[in-house]
Amino acid sequence: MADSRSTDLIHRRRHAVQGIVQGVGFRPFVYRLAHELELSGWVRNTPAGVEIEIQGTETALISFEHALSCEAPPLAVISAITTEDIATCEEHNFSILPSGTGMTDIQIAPDSALCGDCLRELFDPTDRRYHYPFITCTNCGPRYSIITGVPYDRPKTTMAGFPLCPDCLSEYNNPLDRRFHAQPIACHSCGPQVSLLTAAGENIATHNSAVQQAGELLKNGAILAVKGIGSYHLAVDACNHEAVARLRERKKRDEKPFAIMAACLETARELAEMNDMEERLLSSPEAPIIIVRKRRDTTLSPLIAPTNGWLGLMLPYAPLHHLLFHSSIQNPKSKIQNSSFTSLVMTSGNISDEPVVFEDHDAQHRLAGIFDYILLHDRPIHMRSDDSVMRVFQGKPLFYRRARGYAPRAVTLPFPVQPLVATGAELKSAICLADGNRAVLSQHIGDLKNISTLDSFHQTVSQLSAMLAIKPGVIACDLHPDYLSSRFAEESGIPLIRVQHHHAHLAACMAENRLDGEVIGIIFDGTGYGTDGTIWGGEFLTGSYEGYSRAGHFRPVPLPGGDAAVREPWRMALAYLYQSLGEAAFTLDHPVARILSEDEQSLFARMVRRGINSPLTSSCGRLFDAIAALLNVRHIVSYDGQGAIELEAVAELAEDDGRGNYRYDILMSGESPLQIDFSPMFPEILIDIHAAEPVSAIAHRFHRTVASATSDVCLRIARTTGLDRIILSGGVFQNRLLSEMIYTALTIKGLHVFTHRLVPPNDGGIALGQAAIAGRRKV
Repeated sequence: MADSRSTDLIHRRRHAVQGIVQGVGFRPFVYRLAHELELSGWVRNTPAGVEIEIQGTETALISFEHALSCEAPPLAVISAITTEDIATCEEHNFSILPSGTGMTDIQIAPDSALCGDCLRELFDPTDRRYHYPFITCTNCGPRYSIITGVPYDRPKTTMAGFPLCPDCLSEYNNPLDRRFHAQPIACHSCGPQVSLLTAAGENIATHNSAVQQAGELLKNGAILAVKGIGSYHLAVDACNHEAVARLRERKKRDEKPFAIMAACLETARELAEMNDMEERLLSSPEAPIIIVRKRRDTTLSPLIAPTNGWLGLMLPYAPLHHLLFHSSIQNPKSKIQNSSFTSLVMTSGNISDEPVVFEDHDAQHRLAGIFDYILLHDRPIHMRSDDSVMRVFQGKPLFYRRARGYAPRAVTLPFPVQPLVATGAELKSAICLADGNRAVLSQHIGDLKNISTLDSFHQTVSQLSAMLAIKPGVIACDLHPDYLSSRFAEESGIPLIRVQHHHAHLAACMAENRLDGEVIGIIFDGTGYGTDGTIWGGEFLTGSYEGYSRAGHFRPVPLPGGDAAVREPWRMALAYLYQSLGEAAFTLDHPVARILSEDEQSLFARMVRRGINSPLTSSCGRLFDAIAALLNVRHIVSYDGQGAIELEAVAELAEDDGRGNYRYDILMSGESPLQIDFSPMFPEILIDIHAAEPVSAIAHRFHRTVASATSDVCLRIARTTGLDRIILSGGVFQNRLLSEMIYTALTIKGLHVFTHRLVPPNDGGIALGQAAIAGRRKV
């Protein structure tokens, strides 16, 4: 009997391609491929992705299907291809059809850095887009930030107000051109333009002159607000100490490190010590900020990252960024001889604790008093997005902040869920919309502590759910009743599922690693509302998406003054010392003990003993704060996690001295959870301090002690339960040194350790866990 798929017979197939396949050059790729293989048919965008009907010999169809999966454009991410045989028809050509309609399963491409082809054209004097600040093609440029609806076509982007000139239209309509149906394309004649304004709003330059003058101003030490792809930056010459100091003062950002944009990879290598993975991430189309080790001989202002051995480094990703650096070097009219900048501070355009600014009128209003000049353009931003931030751990990326370049890429869940929305926590807010096996985490929104950020939160929920055509039937939120995200969920009118904070952390890491069944979760962070009404944060959980048990935790200690103890780590040091030494803590010859007067010491002791404004906490983050204060690294913080970050930086300066750990006890009481008691450690640390041991050595030994205690408790739980899969989640696991120690200790013992790669371990990833848990429950 003859094979129905004979290579000589003509066959026709329909392919439905899902994933990030719109606005990334996928249809032109299919068109060119079909022409090369002499196939007929058509391709079109649909709300679900891309649909293809293709006809030809079996040999050609096999080649087509292989290339479709393996040779897709660089920005495309295919999540699924379904194929069916259909009847052949009389057809001799291949065409690109208008977008179709139907059921939605939409995935949206993130914004992308300028590609190599466009970069070459940007600086080619013979190219018609020479020095055009908005040069782009199907392989690069804005996507998520300009989309106003789906399918992704020009009328549903913020480029709708810029009709194409004949030359651009010709490229746009030519399937063999790199700019075929590239929705953001434009040129000097028909596209957006830049303008340079004074702080008073006077327009002093446009077009290329605006970029040249902006570069001149930066060289002279001016602070510029610069409109980018998804938001505004505040920029100054990173080597101009006075300018950086002025920016810190005006932005009210005392010590938190600034991000740096280096002119090119070679410049980045002069500023930081980087491995291959860090350089690959830095140069990737996503162009995130990478936290890398700072070189000691750098010419950067020491105010960039004070008391910190690391830099947040990125490369130019928008054409305007490249032009700014180019203007610094090439401007023949420069009044400053032999002077140029090769690195810029590029910090988020916002007032501290507020969301990043993305609208022009808002930038001129909210950033007034910070910038001297503003370099803006008339291409609107629809979806605000900050820069993504990550570092490398175990040779792989670890997010601190997931935003531009990555959002709103979907995470594939290990099981299907009903349409739902998860609202995240309070700090590092991000939402998650899920439907089927797809969970879409929004860009980083910020800390929900003011009206501006709450407005941004509401806007993100509304815009993203409309864009993805997901109508939630369930809403999930944190267990904490006072979080603004929880109040939003309560007032939504949608059936509500509350999820305990640390259970959500566990589920988030499970979901992105596509795990199911029971695991052990080591969840270390600063704050999470516990089911017993105390503040959790040093947790050992056993469980799954369906539920969890608290198998262990740090011994609780009072949090003197509540939130004040988070801002003033000396309070935590005193609380631990009081737990360990009693009233003798106030007689110590130590700066922490001398902060309070005798009357205040008595009041402090009474607060702690009676629990007056001193809720109990098992927080790992607060333990790190206590040690940071005890070692006089940081008594008061100006940003979240500062004490722990600086303590880690100090510890990394130490060499392994071969000494053992500090003492700790593991407390066991019947069926109650195991408790790690670190109070025996504090007298030993005091002995080392009085013996003038190097602070770095003490800090390193403390890290080893926490890692050892963690491994000890985890192994006991593993032996008792028979579980061997370990989850590491929570903001403390941004600490590279501690994470390496715990990861190594557990893997040596044969346990399988899972960490975050697709979403942050901090609260920026918690909405994914809420969504996974809610998806498994029935309301």
